[in-house]
Parts: sequence; structure tokens; C-alpha cells
Amino acid sequence: MYRITSLILFVLASSQIHSQQKLLLWPDGKVPNQNKSEEKEKVSETDIIRISNVQTPSIEIYLPSKGVRTGKAVVICPGGGYEILAYDWEGTDFAKLLNSKGIAAFVLKYRLPISSSIIDPKWAPLQDAQQAFRLIRSNAKKWNINEHQIGIMGFSAGGHLASTLGTHYNERTIVDSDNPLKHISARPDFMALIYPVITFDKKYYHGGSKNNLIGKNASTLLINEFSNNLQVNSNTPPTFLVHSADDSGVPIKNSLLFYEALIKNNVSAEMHLYPRGGHGYGLARGKGSLENWPNLLLNWIHELK
Repeated sequence: MYRITSLILFVLASSQIHSQQKLLLWPDGKVPNQNKSEEKEKVSETDIIRISNVQTPSIEIYLPSKGVRTGKAVVICPGGGYEILAYDWEGTDFAKLLNSKGIAAFVLKYRLPISSSIIDPKWAPLQDAQQAFRLIRSNAKKWNINEHQIGIMGFSAGGHLASTLGTHYNERTIVDSDNPLKHISARPDFMALIYPVITFDKKYYHGGSKNNLIGKNASTLLINEFSNNLQVNSNTPPTFLVHSADDSGVPIKNSLLFYEALIKNNVSAEMHLYPRGGHGYGLARGKGSLENWPNLLLNWIHELK
């Protein structure tokens, strides 16, 4: 049933050129770690599209045309402090850019831990990210993707989720799962972390992201587990980082700590630091030299072996 549903949605995606298709992550609406509730998903569109109270996690599929496709793919995790998703600003806008360069893109609409329907909040975003990778790899041939060239990209709290998957991809987040995809690897082949939340150390953390994910009174053990610089090892994927020194939302130390951990473990890493830019600048249009960071990322992805 699950593969039939996937195939139907794939055909629809292929036949409707001017619209993107979404694929639910979990078959038959059976979302793990979640109770049925009256809570409704909310979409607010002002200067950007903000999504909150996600109840049905999904991926929005962007496939490049045959003439330019490279076989590479990126799962995009929008930021929003684990409270909302900045869905276009840090999601679909980048999917379109990647598509134009021949890279397939999948915008991840992941559950937010503040939802009252979630049973164990800290695992819900990671469960959705793991499932997204397994789902994409299971459909790689249909979508003309190299299953060994699928990366993850995240902004701010979405960067925390991306780096959590990159360091916890083998984490058994669902006990006794009957998920037919559970044996497929959820490890990203590369990561791009854009002004990311990395550490939950109080000296450098973004308090909202930390408190929303693991709670205000989280134990030291839990703080360390989700401080992803402490979880890096030699199997952590190659990583690209961007941050600005004047970021008052997520201190630049987050990227520095992760970069140092990558180098210590002999993981390939590239980092770009800017004196100005603040936080949450997305494509950085009109921000001088910072506006070039997406091109640096595209070059890095292109050169990956």
C-alpha cells in the first residue's frame, strides 16, 4: 500500500509541471509518537509563509528537468526556533534555486515539539528527518537521484535538526516499529548548516530552540546529547557552514564549535564567516558580499566526490 501510494504521488508530480507535489512521510496517516487531537495545522502568510502545529509531516518535491539534473538531492529543513517553520524563506525559495542547478530538492515539513499532540517532543523532528531520507532513498531511481548523493540543509533550528540527523542518523527513535523503510539508511551524504543552532550549552545557545525541543529543565545528559558538536565522529558527513559574527539570535560560536569538532575528527568541512548579516537572512538579497553565500554552497556541492 505504501509503495503504491508513493508511486501514485510520483506520477502526479510528473504530470503537473506547474505545481509541486507533497508526499506524506508516514503511511495511512499513522504518525509515530503522536496522539490524535483537535489541534490543527496553521499557515500564516505575511512577509513570509509560516507554518505551525504541523500534524501531517511531509516532503514537498522539486525535481529538476532532465537536461540539467545531476543526480544529487538535498532535503531542506526550514528554521523557526522549533516553534514555526519559515517555509518559503528558508525552504521552497532554496528548493527552486537548487532545482535550477540540476539538484533535486525536498522541503521537509517536520513536526514541531511544542505541539500538544506529540507524546515525546524531543524525538519528533528527528523521526521525520530520518523517515524523509529513507523515503527518498526508496524512490531514488524513480526520481533520477543517486542514493549516495543525498544531503541535508538546515537554517537556524532547522540547522540543528540537520546536524542532529548527521550525528544521530542511527538513533533508534521508534521502538518496535513496523515501518517498511526502517532498514534503509538515514545518513545524509553531506550537510549544509546555515546560521545553525548547534549547542544547548547555555553560554552559546538559542534558548527558544533548546527549551522547545528538550524543555527548560532538561538534564545535563540530555543537553549534551542534543549539543551536536559533542556528537561528531569520523562518520559524520562532510559539512558546509555559514554564519555571521553579528548574529545576536544564534551566536557564531555554534558554527565554530561544530567546525572544530569536524576538523578534530578528520571530517571534510568548509566554513564561511561574515562580519555582518545578523540572523535569518535566507538568500541574503541586498546584503552585499553575504549575498554570494548560496553560490559558494552550490560550488561546494558540485565539487563533492
